[in-house]
This record gives sequence, structure tokens and C-alpha cells, in this order.
Amino acid sequence: MDQIMRQRGAMALLGALAGGSLYLLGEVLEQGVLPDRAALGLTAFAAVFFGAVLAMAGPLNIPRAALGAASVALVAAGLLVLASLRFDDVDGLFGHPAPAFAFTLLASIPLPFLIAAAGPGWRDYPTLFSESWGIVVRSAAAWVFVAVVWALIFLSDALLALVGITLIDRLIDIDIVPFLITGITLGLALAVVVELGDVVSPYLILRLLRLLLPVVLAVMALFILALPVQGLSRFLGGLSVAATLLAMAVAAATLVTSAIDRTAAEAVAGPLMLRATQGLALMLPVPAALAAYAIWLRVDQHGWTPDRLFAAKAAVLALGYGVIYALAVLRGAGWMDRIRQGNVTMALALLVVSALWLTPLLNAEAISARDQLARFEDGRVAVADLDVTALENWGRPGAAALDALRATAAEPGQGALAARLENRGFAAVALPETAAGVLTKLRATLPLQPPTATPTRDRLLDGFSESEHRYWLGNCLNRLPDGRPGCAMLVGDFWPGLEGEEAVLISSDPSGYLVFDGLVTADGRVQRRGVAPLSGNMPLDAAGAIGAVQSGAVALTPAPLNQITLDGQPLIIAPY
Repeated sequence: MDQIMRQRGAMALLGALAGGSLYLLGEVLEQGVLPDRAALGLTAFAAVFFGAVLAMAGPLNIPRAALGAASVALVAAGLLVLASLRFDDVDGLFGHPAPAFAFTLLASIPLPFLIAAAGPGWRDYPTLFSESWGIVVRSAAAWVFVAVVWALIFLSDALLALVGITLIDRLIDIDIVPFLITGITLGLALAVVVELGDVVSPYLILRLLRLLLPVVLAVMALFILALPVQGLSRFLGGLSVAATLLAMAVAAATLVTSAIDRTAAEAVAGPLMLRATQGLALMLPVPAALAAYAIWLRVDQHGWTPDRLFAAKAAVLALGYGVIYALAVLRGAGWMDRIRQGNVTMALALLVVSALWLTPLLNAEAISARDQLARFEDGRVAVADLDVTALENWGRPGAAALDALRATAAEPGQGALAARLENRGFAAVALPETAAGVLTKLRATLPLQPPTATPTRDRLLDGFSESEHRYWLGNCLNRLPDGRPGCAMLVGDFWPGLEGEEAVLISSDPSGYLVFDGLVTADGRVQRRGVAPLSGNMPLDAAGAIGAVQSGAVALTPAPLNQITLDGQPLIIAPY
């Protein structure tokens, strides 16, 4: 009992130390006494170190867990800081989720290996399997307990407040106290969960996952059987499709892993489940290969971006799992052991790829910027299709590509490229200082159809505030690729039941998205109303849509709808 109480006390103290350290670190960061990258590195190190110590303490004694956690934290934090050098400031690093995802994998994958290394050996699959799932279950259970404790604290505070006692409220108002309570509770919960390892174990979850294996097998088989009938074009061509396929591959691999368990003695044994596990393992390469092909089609059409590189990395890893699983089954006896060892190999591969993602060897922004520049230079990307906004978000490599484009734009005959670089992107547009100046410039800039509808235009615009005028004018000055304003107004009698004419103001915001505003006069005042598509799909091509209105190619036509009137209320069937 003394040993148990000492372990609980040590874990509670470790949790308190984690919470207090993170609070103090937050105070230091808020005061800005550290350079950005030093603050990033210190924050990353502290988060990984304390998280890893708490996750490994129990299977390992606290000193050994701390030593292993420090090594993992040092490598992960160092690589994250290295990756931040791609950007002028560290905020740019988190404009895309891939670096944070790679950092998380670097911080978590080594933990079961460190635990196994202290026991039977770092490649011992039963230990790796048990500890991987054990860390997940212990952490989840401990955080649930933390949530329950906080719920009880707030409930207790509310109850005592009924009789005028505000002690709890005053305590948690002290900035460091919530951090200490959370840390102590988490450490204590983890200690208790480790003590009850036979009760709070991953085996319940693993057994439940096995129940899903035949269902996923049936879905996967139906999908594969439908491919020849539906054709590949229905399934390919976008990252969302690839993401769905990769998610299914991950689910299938997880279910196969849960079915074969740590050893043959604990794996599925019945003929039905054995065949289902083999069948799902054999099918695993199909969604992985289709995902890889979908990504390749997208890259071939539009080139590399960080998103596509991240998806390609995931597809290659999924293919690795798929090939290992399928070959293991095809080789016959011993297929479970081959899958288990393949899991170890692929975990190490995932660790290596995650580390490379944060190094210059796999600089997604640099690869993407070079590829987009090359595609423009060899004519595969037209000036109108050049994604200047994306380059602006790709840190220093994107800035270097933009500098190269600006050098090209300075050459004779490159006026279209110069206009594209000048008028697109997130750069702030200079606006007049006074409200009257903004409205005057908006009237002068906003293309109008029909051109004679200026009285209606002026009446409608006069009904809105200066901030709205500034917003519309800013969109107008984010010009189309051909240099025309990024806005247009179409005036017409959209609502015959209202007096006067209405208008639709269509504009393109700085990110290139279309914005529609319906301007009407109702109840004696000018109002903004939403613009909805009868088909359910809004136009996406900003340049084409705005250009069509500006050129007068868009006409006012009756809506193809009929209504009924019940109890004085008009009713229609919703078009979508």
C-alpha cells in the first residue's frame, strides 16, 4: 500500500509540475521576453516532455520515463523549429495542418518503442502492441476523470454560492490554480489507471473493433465490385475522394491489426473471422492504390501543393501497409506474424517520413513553389490560373517564386502577368479616408448593368453604412485577372411585389471567393437579402461570373416556380 501511495503522490506531483510549468511558460510567452522561435521550441519541448513522461510513467519508472521523454521532446521540438525557418514568422508554420500532424506523430510513435526497449526489446511486437493501445486507453480514461473532476468543482461552486460561500470561485480565479488542479488530477488518474491495468485495458475496445470487421469487409467488397460497373471516373479526381479512400484504408488496417492481436493465442480463431480478416487484408491495397491514383491525376492537372504532397505521403504509406498485408496473406502460413512485423516496419517508416517532413529534405512549400513556377514557365499554367494567393502563403519559398514572377512581369509583353501579380492576393488595398470619398469611389468603380440604372444604384447604396461601402470597394479593387474591377451590380425588378427596382451586387473577396448581396427596399428602408441558387449550387468561377454581369450577358428572367396559397400564405416546393 505504501508503494501505491508513493506512486500516486509522485504522479500527482509530476502532474502539478507539468501544469505549473505550462502556466509559467504561458506567462513568459505573453510578456514576449523570448524570440518567436525560442518560444516555439520551448513550448513544443515542454508539451512533448510532460505528455510523454505522464504517458510512460507506470510501465517505466519516472526517472527512466523522464530520460526517454526528454530525448523525444528534444528531437521533435528541434525539427519543428527547423521547419519554422521556411517562414518569416512562426505563425506561417501553422497555416497548414501537416507540420503539426508530423510533430504529433514524432512525439507519440517512439513512446511504445521506448517502453519495449526497457523490457523484452524495442522490436518485441506483443509489448509494442499492448503499450500502443495502453497509452491510448490510459490517456482517454484519465482525461475523462479530469473532466468529471472539473464538472464536480463547478457544481460544488454553484451549490456553495447558494449559501453565499464563494471560496471555490475565488480559488479558481487565481491564474495558476486551474493548471495545478488539471495536472494533479491527470497525474493521479494515470497512476490509478496503471494500478488497475487488468480492469482498464484496451482489450474491451479491441474485441469491440473485431465486431466491425465483417461489416467493413462487406462495404469494401461492394465498393470493389461496383468499380467495373460505375467506372473509375466516378471515384477519382479530387483530394476529398482521396481522403475518403485513405480513411477507409486506415480503418481496414486498424481492424486487421485488432483481429490478429499481440500473438496467435489472442488472435481471432473462428474460420469465419479468420477468412474475413484475410479478405480485408487482401482488399487493403485497392483503396490505397485508388487514392494514390486520384492524387496523381490532381497533381498532373494542377501541380504540387502542400496539401497534395501531404495526401501523396499518406497514400504512399497506405500503399505500404496494403502491399505488406496482402503479400503476407498470399504467402500462406505465418501470415499473422508477417503482418505484425510489417506493422513495426511501417511504424518506423511513418516516424522517418514525419521527421523528413519537418526538414529541408521534404520541404512541401519549396517543392510546391518550384513546381508551380515551372508549370507557369513552360506554359502549363496560364496567367489567369496562376494562384498568387497560394504562393503568398507558402513562406519564403513562395516569396522566392513570386520574386521570380515579378522579374518576368517586368519584361516587355508581360502586362497580363503584371496585372495578375498587382491585383490578386491578400495585400491591403488603399481606400479613401472619408466616408464620402469611399462612396464616391465605389460609385465610380462599380460596373453597373444596365448602365442607365444609376438612380437605383445610388438609392440602394445610400442605404448602407460606411463599413459596408468600404467592404464592397475593397472587393472591387481586388481586380480580375484581366484588370477589370472585381465586382458588378445588376439592377432589375427582381421582386415585382415591391415598389421600385432591386439589385444584386456580386463581388470577389481578397481570397477569390464570390460574394452575393441582394439589395432591396422593404418596409420603407433599404435592406440586404441573401441570394440563393434554385439548383442548390452557387457559381464558383469569380472571373467568369463577374465578367458576365459586367458585359451585359446576364438577363433578368422569370423564375420557373409556381405557388399555392393556404390561409393567406404563399407556399412553394423548395427547389433543394
